[in-house]
Amino acid sequence: MSDNINHIMSANQQYAKEFGENSDLGAAPKKRLAVLTCMDCRLDPLKFLGLELGDAHFIRNGGGRASEDAIRSLVASYTYLGTNEFLIIHHSECGFETFTQEEMGRLLKEKLHSSEGEFINWLTISDRIESIKNDVMHIRNHPLIDKDITITGLLLNTKTAELTEIITL
Repeated sequence: MSDNINHIMSANQQYAKEFGENSDLGAAPKKRLAVLTCMDCRLDPLKFLGLELGDAHFIRNGGGRASEDAIRSLVASYTYLGTNEFLIIHHSECGFETFTQEEMGRLLKEKLHSSEGEFINWLTISDRIESIKNDVMHIRNHPLIDKDITITGLLLNTKTAELTEIITL
């Protein structure tokens, strides 16, 4: 086993010993909240949102973008598990701001000698405020999203951990 797996298995044993009442949590979030945010390893949404295990659903992907798969999870969250509020959270210094669609296609072609990367929408970010607004609007206008769901777009500053509200619909 790798050092990472050894560490993870050891840490899991301790976590399992302390899990206790968490085993009684249901799949439906207590606060009826679903959060879409970035996969960035600096982000700890439970902490920066002041939430606890069981309070919300968390959907994470590169850039925290409203991809079709993220929307699939949001739809399941409200349809089957009762969420009625979505937070869309992007952040400063996001890795998806550091490259373009074309650059990613070129890089993958060079590294893997395949043009397949050119056919994926990488949902890169050229303007973080506009990307938040666009993602919130994309979700709001999606035909499978209930119009009664509140959707808020937030920006997290990775230097201060402060959130700024950008848009609420």
